[in-house]
Amino acid sequence: MSVEQQEVAQFVCMQAPFSMLHDSACEYFVGHIDSVYLTRENQAQWLQTQAPKLFLIRSGLYDLVDAKGDVVKRLAQGDYFGYPSLLTGEAIQNRLQVQKEGIVYMLAQDDFDFLRRQYKPFEQYFVRAHANRLLSSHYKSKNDSWSERRISELMTRTAITLAPDASIRQTAKKMKKHGVSSIMITEHAILVGVVTDRDLRNRVLADEVDPQDAVSTIMSAKPKFIFENNRVFSALHLMLKYNIHHLPVLDESHKPLGMLTSTDLLRQQKSDPVQLIGRIYKAHSIADLKRYADEIPELLRSFSYNIEDISLIGKLLSGLTDALTSRLIHLFQEENGAAPTSFCFICFGSQAREEQTLHSDQDNGLLLPEDLSDEHQAYFKHMGEFVCEQLVECGIRRCPGNIMASSDECRMSVSQWCERFFKWIKSPTPSAMLNCKIFFDLRFIEGSNALYSGFCEQLNRISRDELFYAAMATDIRASSVPIGLFNKLKTEKSDNNHKYIDLKKRGVVIINDIVRLYALKAGIKRANTQERLDALLKHKLLSKEDIYNLKDCWRFLTQLRFSTQINEEGLPSNCINPDKLTSLERHQLKEAFYLVKQAQQAAAFKFARGSL
Repeated sequence: MSVEQQEVAQFVCMQAPFSMLHDSACEYFVGHIDSVYLTRENQAQWLQTQAPKLFLIRSGLYDLVDAKGDVVKRLAQGDYFGYPSLLTGEAIQNRLQVQKEGIVYMLAQDDFDFLRRQYKPFEQYFVRAHANRLLSSHYKSKNDSWSERRISELMTRTAITLAPDASIRQTAKKMKKHGVSSIMITEHAILVGVVTDRDLRNRVLADEVDPQDAVSTIMSAKPKFIFENNRVFSALHLMLKYNIHHLPVLDESHKPLGMLTSTDLLRQQKSDPVQLIGRIYKAHSIADLKRYADEIPELLRSFSYNIEDISLIGKLLSGLTDALTSRLIHLFQEENGAAPTSFCFICFGSQAREEQTLHSDQDNGLLLPEDLSDEHQAYFKHMGEFVCEQLVECGIRRCPGNIMASSDECRMSVSQWCERFFKWIKSPTPSAMLNCKIFFDLRFIEGSNALYSGFCEQLNRISRDELFYAAMATDIRASSVPIGLFNKLKTEKSDNNHKYIDLKKRGVVIINDIVRLYALKAGIKRANTQERLDALLKHKLLSKEDIYNLKDCWRFLTQLRFSTQINEEGLPSNCINPDKLTSLERHQLKEAFYLVKQAQQAAAFKFARGSL
């Protein structure tokens, strides 16, 4: 390298992603760039071109402007631009306006693609950067909102599959034939692995593996996947969390339907909340996490005004809590050393259902291997206390019932957890029913997937008799719906003498309980209420009309509940003053409560034989 190139390399090596890569990546970049001094006078000459390039700013100040003339972002030293077109192949949309002259380095498409192929972190960095760029842009109209779109709407190809015993050569030929960058490996129509073109390069060519070997020897086993009825938001969250670019899409029977790629999602309009989740997963300190957590209330307020499906607020909040929890676990291990054994951090209640609100508290626990030593027990006790305490600092309140990983009773082995569930099922006392409402909604957050899967398998083997279901139905029937004589709304009074109805206690919770009962009876493994209702469509426990009524009621009550919290109307948490509703809204509220009451009675008759 010349002296000038060495000086450039010193700067480049300090910038992400080169700071994380081998020196050869930086050397290649420096050896293939052009350098230009950008001014207002020559910006058109260098930037108004149909050939996309990657630009790295060395000095100066620039505004990135979209087609409407709005400033997307202010760029300065160390910032990149130009990568969206390099990644997607789409036409250049944005333009640059020089605010302060300076030096910019430019890399051509072929050289950018070479670095993508050779260095996975290089590609991941710009895929994430582009996703975050899109996520922070303005929302589309409600009718064209990305958040309303389901994964199935993005699917453009049917599933391309092969059996595990197919050869690597057969795999490559099939991928070439169909023009795809990945393929799903299935056994008896069940997804068991994924192979990508990167696997063929890194696990076959680079390691000189025999192309006649079975593809199962190089596939990524037990890959992450998503269901066709999930939203784009959920896919983005999953990809950001696990740094994956190929996400298998399955139907409700776990049959592969196709593959969703990061490029598919990059072309969609997204929103700030997912960008915040991405920042949380990359936070370097507790201080960073607290700063990001402070942004959540205002971000949700803005987000709520631009979506049609208000249930996404719950998914968003739960996603943020998941991200905070996961990152805290990683930060704890950075400070205290890696976990001495496998473990699994799980959540319960509203977080597990992905239905959190601004007033939700913590419900979590630790699932541990059998017979841990005292030293290992102390490690996980410290982890549980650290995570729960820091979640409080991030604005997520302590659980009043102490259902938190900081509690000894929520930090147990698989057999101990199963024993607790067995006792609740076989002795369905009122307190056991209260526990079932919380603990039967559970979800994996961080740690060992194998440990969690083993736990779920054991729970599924625990028999549930008719007495258990009857007790659940009796408990549900005991909750009163606020409808009185002549179909009038029954209100309570606050300390300030304001009338209110508790939408959570008198409506949403009852629906959750009813749906949980039917889902447990049907063996549905989902925790989310809307997803449980969708899955119940394939069973005969409830009619389609009843399922759609419950879905509509849940969405309507949740909409009112979130609106109250966001607008801070001065009432108790989760409550609304019916006098402030329009006549149409009051009519809808009465109809919703009436339908909930009917569903209560139907569940009591079905499971408790109307003996209540």
